[in-house]
Amino acid sequence: MRKQFRDTVMDLAASDEKIILLFGDVSVYLFDDFRLKYPGRFYNIGICENTLISVGAGLSARGFYPFVHTINPFITERSYEQIKLDMCYNSFGGNIVSCGASFDYAWDGATHHSYTDLAILRLLPEAEVIQPGSRKELDALLRSQYNNGRTTYYRLSDHPHNIDIPVDFGKGIVLRDSGSKLTVMTAGPILGNVIEACRDLAVNLVYFHTIKPIDKAIISKFKDTEIMVIHDAFGLYEAVCEVPNLSVSYHGLPDKFCSWYGTLEDIRKKVGLDVESIRENIGRRIRNTN
Repeated sequence: MRKQFRDTVMDLAASDEKIILLFGDVSVYLFDDFRLKYPGRFYNIGICENTLISVGAGLSARGFYPFVHTINPFITERSYEQIKLDMCYNSFGGNIVSCGASFDYAWDGATHHSYTDLAILRLLPEAEVIQPGSRKELDALLRSQYNNGRTTYYRLSDHPHNIDIPVDFGKGIVLRDSGSKLTVMTAGPILGNVIEACRDLAVNLVYFHTIKPIDKAIISKFKDTEIMVIHDAFGLYEAVCEVPNLSVSYHGLPDKFCSWYGTLEDIRKKVGLDVESIRENIGRRIRNTN
């Protein structure tokens, strides 16, 4: 997905001189062509994430469109105050693009795991929070939102799904409406596991790439069903629950730190987000709903 980030920004920059990249010592070599072509618009500031946000806010104040990019927990959790005050409070628009979603850096342990970013950033007034699940989604959402004057967060993963679905900012997608009493809602790359898990099960399936603003209209469409949010982070469940008078449950992360090491697939299996575990939990909910 980072390669799509590079390709889209490279294309946009050719016709928009206000685009400036601020990197935190990550993905630097991937953007060598950009750096060589636009040396005055690419800055690898280093491992100082708070400064990245503050510099981005300053550039926004001068009319530029900054893209701030580094590893997820360091640019979101560590720099939350700077995002809150320097960018959102001052209404300085800009793009925060992270890599290392959820357990993409499974082998690096809890310091590099990130599953609270969507939840905390959606609390900031007027911020936009996006979790693209595929390269197509990222490309479309970068193009539509990068210069809109708001603080926009893009959560990139190195493990995108490959499902071709429509992309319209702020709009959820009904992937299946079978008239079931159970509706599964999910977001981002985990869709690949979810759609496989419920392939032949009698459920409705709704997908989101935009966490804020959440598509309340599409959620309300299924308000008379049991809603099961399946997600590999916090944030989607809380956003869905903003719609009143719903019956909602969450299948995702436990209330404990992930202290295991391995691959993304290892961690997903451990927390019950592999295909088999998701299918088992959906099947249990179907039996309880009928």
